Order: sequence, then structure tokens, then C-alpha cells
Amino acid sequence: MNVEDQMQTTSRIRVLIVDDSALVRQTLTDVLSSDPEIEVIGTACDPFAAAEKISQQVPDVITLDIEMPRMDGLTFLQKIMAQHPIPVVICSSLAEEGAQSALKALEYGAVEIIAKPRVGCKQFLEEAQITLCQAVKGAAKARVRPRNHHMVEPKLTADSVLAPATGAMIETTEKIVAIGASTGGTEALKVFLEALPADCAGMVIVQHMPELFTRAFARRLDSLCQISVKEAEPNDTVLRGRALIAPGNHHMLLKRSGARYFVDIKEGPLVCRHRPSVDVLFRSAARYAGQNAVGVIMTGMGDDGANGMLEMKQAGAFTIAQDEDTCVVFGMPNEAIKRNAVDRVLPLPAIARAVIAYAR
Repeated sequence: MNVEDQMQTTSRIRVLIVDDSALVRQTLTDVLSSDPEIEVIGTACDPFAAAEKISQQVPDVITLDIEMPRMDGLTFLQKIMAQHPIPVVICSSLAEEGAQSALKALEYGAVEIIAKPRVGCKQFLEEAQITLCQAVKGAAKARVRPRNHHMVEPKLTADSVLAPATGAMIETTEKIVAIGASTGGTEALKVFLEALPADCAGMVIVQHMPELFTRAFARRLDSLCQISVKEAEPNDTVLRGRALIAPGNHHMLLKRSGARYFVDIKEGPLVCRHRPSVDVLFRSAARYAGQNAVGVIMTGMGDDGANGMLEMKQAGAFTIAQDEDTCVVFGMPNEAIKRNAVDRVLPLPAIARAVIAYAR
């Protein structure tokens, strides 16, 4: 192996696959190995075998199943985060029970959830290659924080929460808040939504997450927040005190009929490597809400939402990006900032206050 090949090998993202199914391990290996930026350094059938592999070579990212023999994935994840934090991507089957466990995994420190590729479904495998590789790359860049970490709320100034004074809003309709998030977004959205009062402006949210997981995620948030949170359905009205979360594997668009805002749920191709896509939501908000909208882009890998946020700003919306210090991955917000699409860059604990102040 020459020097150039050695440099390429060492710069690859090293992945350990942990799953009790030999077929799944082989499928994930084939999918990940197809990306030249990723190297599968090993597989393990259970956490005990995985621990042995890690003792020999520490991976950059672990893909982890939840239901396994001898030790379940959640217990293993807790041990990893306590002893040697490593970015973990949960690879789970599309089942309601799996969705609930996967959400617990996010609380315990996992950075992403992906659906297990369905063997034999060509389209699913092709899309899985995009989403799985994207998830691993995002995890490799994630700031893994111990679960006993408590974010210290920064001191806020009046300037940090108030919208710019330029221009005048036309007070013709209710304000609408459109939010996009990806890697690390589940916990960021929890912090944000829990801080909102019951009468806050209506919200539409895209969080990159597989189908069924978004339903469980919405139910979890609904039980924790003062506002109502639900997985969006076609023609749902955007109401004060309610947040609608785009269903996994479907795009969500904001529409307007007279003074009523509602959502449209669509199938279609991946946009910016995602379905649902933040760009799709933001562009519809720019078109139908314009200067009556507030756009928020949170932690996540890639650039989904950056162009859509620019369209929102150009349409007169007030736009906010989460700052680098509080992001798990400063990808999506940074891309929006680079495009000059952002009015305010704020730490996560300040975003809710800014939204409340501006929406009033």
C-alpha cells in the first residue's frame, strides 16, 4: 500500500456494526462500504462481541441494533456513554415497539435513528445507501455529550432575543413558525418545545427521522410540553398552541386558504438526500406565509434547509439559526449562515424566547 492509499484509509470513517442478524450485518456492510469515505472495520453479533472489538480498535461510529441476545442495545449504549463515549447510530426495525426504544436511545446519547434496510427491495436499498451513509457521516462529526451533562443556559441580552428593527410586518394573519432539524435535533426540539407557552404561534416541524419513529416522537413530546404536539396528517390546520411534525418518509408543505394555514403531506423523491426535507417545508413557508413566518434551523448534518431558509428571508420572514456551541453537528445552521439566510444566530436555550418575542 502506497502513502496515498494509507492516507485515504486512515481518513475514512471507521464503523463498527452491531446486530444479531448475520444478514443485516452483511447488508449494512455492503451499503456502507459502497461509500469511499466509510470503512467498516468490523461487525459484532452482540454487545459482548462488540466490546471485544472496541478493545482492539476504537471505531469512529457504531451502528447499533436494540434487540439482541445476552445484552440489549439500550444497556450497551448506556455503558458506552458512561465509559467511552462514541457516536452511535441506532439501526432499528420499523415497528412501534422499536420506535419507543429508539427514542429512549436518543435520550441515552445516540445521535441518530435509521431504519434497517429491507433486503430485496431495490428502491429501499438505494435510498438506504444515501440515508445510512449520511447518518454515519453526521455521527462522525457529532459532539458526543455524556448523559449527565446539563447545558448551562447562557446569559441573554435584549439584543440576543429581539428581532431586527428593519422593516415592518404586515399584521394580516397569525405568525407561523417553521422549524428544521436533523442529527441531534430530537433533544434540541425537546428543549425548545418544552420552553413554549400553551398559546404560542402554530408550528410546523421537519425532523429527519424514519416513518413510525416520528409518530412516537410526537407522542413523547406531547406528553412533555404545554403545547399540543402531533404527527401531521393531510389537511391538518396549523393552530396556536400546536406543533405538527412531518411524518417520516413523507414531505410536508405549508399551504394557505384565506386566513387558514394547513399542511399537505406528499410522497416524492428525496430532496437534499432526505424525505421529509426541510427545504420543501421552508420553501412552502416562504411562498404561503412570507413575512408572517419565523424560520428556525437547528443542529444537523448537511445543507438541507439552507436554500429554503434563504427563500424565507427573501420573502420577509424572520430567520434564526442555532449556534455552533449548542449544536451536536453545526452543518445545516452553518450552511444557512453562509448563504446569508439568517437574521439571528442564537444558543439553543435562547431560541424559544426569540420566537415568542417575535411572534407576538
